Amino acid sequence: MRNPQAPPAKAVDVFGDRAAIAVRYADILTSTGVERGLLGPREADRIWDRHLFNCAPLSALIPSRDLVCDVGSGAGLPGIVIAIMRPDIRMVLVEPLLRRTVFLSECVAELALDNVTVIRGRAEERAGRMNADTVVARAVAPLERLAGWALPLLRPGGQLLAMKGETARSELDVAEKQLLGLGAAGWELLEIGIDSAAQPTYVVRILAGGPKQTRASHARGGSGGRFQ
Repeated sequence: MRNPQAPPAKAVDVFGDRAAIAVRYADILTSTGVERGLLGPREADRIWDRHLFNCAPLSALIPSRDLVCDVGSGAGLPGIVIAIMRPDIRMVLVEPLLRRTVFLSECVAELALDNVTVIRGRAEERAGRMNADTVVARAVAPLERLAGWALPLLRPGGQLLAMKGETARSELDVAEKQLLGLGAAGWELLEIGIDSAAQPTYVVRILAGGPKQTRASHARGGSGGRFQ
């Protein structure tokens, strides 16, 4: 059995009075998560900087009391991290694979996260039924495909927060035509982090249009759909 990794000092700065829950989640990921193949063995030693601290800044982009859907939740990144930090929101973890939903359900029970629901299924099966305020996703699919799955889960005016790597800008450029066709009202690329010294988290934020959204309104002001 692997010894739990000591949490960094800034875990309390990031998670506040929820730090103990985050520490327990990190221990689960680096033990059970690795044993079941949900996290690579090499990831265990960088669980905080590469994973928990990478996901944590996303929580600041989510309004209070939102219904949030984590698409392709996997091991619970970023959904469980957000749910730990934000007990004021409702989180739904959507994951198609049974072994992963079993793991997620065990995590939710172990961490006593009463604001989290786990659903086994594909995002496209929930289209038009979720009416979420926010959809989040991390390393699920190229942006073109992800937007097609995620935007139908949102209420009009809701937001998709897609965590991406350094290719985020090129993915967004490629996906712009697709976003127009999906009725997106606007989009932007954000670079955020827990502090100035941390590795940045790249997030593509896409706003879902209303039922009467038109192509003309997307490009108003020559923005091509980008937020001003």
